[in-house]
Amino acid sequence: MPDLKQFLELFNPLPGNHYIQVTTCTDETTDALYKLMQNAGGELRLALYTDTSIEDIQRRYPEAKTQQIRNFVHPFRALPRDNDLVILKDVFHLHQNKSVILKTAYTTLSNATELIIMQEKGTMDIEAMKELLEEYEFRSPNYIDVLENYDLITARKMHMWGNGL
Repeated sequence: MPDLKQFLELFNPLPGNHYIQVTTCTDETTDALYKLMQNAGGELRLALYTDTSIEDIQRRYPEAKTQQIRNFVHPFRALPRDNDLVILKDVFHLHQNKSVILKTAYTTLSNATELIIMQEKGTMDIEAMKELLEEYEFRSPNYIDVLENYDLITARKMHMWGNGL
């Protein structure tokens, strides 16, 4: 199991916070985030791009709200300003409509909150991703090297900037 200490230091959940991990499969990061949110009195939500049953995942994370998306054409579902953090793990590069994914993430984030894009190390053009995030009104994109097998980029949705949502 990888050391997730530095990864978890990226987060500061408060009671009532909602984090959503959008992914193709759960892993150690999901386990760690679920425990972190449970201990803080928050909620981890899972949006899974899979065409297999998610019943096992729902049993493994009984307090998490879970949704299933069957293909990479459709976005995940989330209400406006309903999440305090969006984590796109190993899905962004696979999705057929990257624009709609970024717009959905922007809309569901509360003001002054973060988006994290995680992809298997070496599969993401870091500088191009930073530029794309800026185009979609995410500010201060940063590359963070805290997980051995993943590249992470964080960016912020700022209050009343850009789209103003």
